[in-house]
Amino acid sequence: MSDFSQERLESRIAEIISTLIISGQIKNHNLSTLVSVSEVRLAEDNANATVYISSFLSDNSLEKSVKALNGASAFIQSRIAKNLRTKNTPVLVFKADRREKEAQRINTIIDGLMKEIDEKE
Repeated sequence: MSDFSQERLESRIAEIISTLIISGQIKNHNLSTLVSVSEVRLAEDNANATVYISSFLSDNSLEKSVKALNGASAFIQSRIAKNLRTKNTPVLVFKADRREKEAQRINTIIDGLMKEIDEKE
């Protein structure tokens, strides 16, 4: 499969999962509608997909949401199959994506250091 086709498929999977989360179709009280799909990585054979979930909520809320999504992965996979109409639908694994929070933490540290440098000058 070409890189373009794979990227398009990853994008479509992310869109479907996001819609399921926002619309409340995934029935689990631990799943927050304030989480988002930050990235989907398909294996080269399209048999598996890792879905990265991010949120500005606490790490505990994010972990609960990821666990809820992993519990609902068969339901989500069936919805993806209906929407994509491909021969095979990838098996989904959800993981927490903390890159955004880590980037914010690093920016805060850098801003603090820059402020200290400016005060010394």
